[in-house]
Amino acid sequence: MAYRKLGRDNKHRRSMLASLTKQLILNESITTTETRAKEVRKCFDKMVTYGKKNTLVTRRLALAFLHNDEECVNKVFNDLAKRYEDRQGGYTKIIKTEERRGDNALMVILKLV
Repeated sequence: MAYRKLGRDNKHRRSMLASLTKQLILNESITTTETRAKEVRKCFDKMVTYGKKNTLVTRRLALAFLHNDEECVNKVFNDLAKRYEDRQGGYTKIIKTEERRGDNALMVILKLV
């Protein structure tokens, strides 16, 4: 699977993606750069797929990825999986907003559909 390195080593990247995914689950909307949003979308889609399967194994995989955050995992398995049970993917949308002042990175809002 190809992925973006995002200028970080493996541990930092996984931790950053898990943190952004948790914030997306809890707040249902985050503002970040376009490249990070595209990577977070993949992680979030995987979490919702785990929630739809709803087995012990998928719950443990979700807990492992989300750093044992029970609140997020419960929201995915109880609320979001039911919300998206008829949908086959595409649970998020990216809305482009502006360029960041310091480095001209394209900023976006990542929202749940």
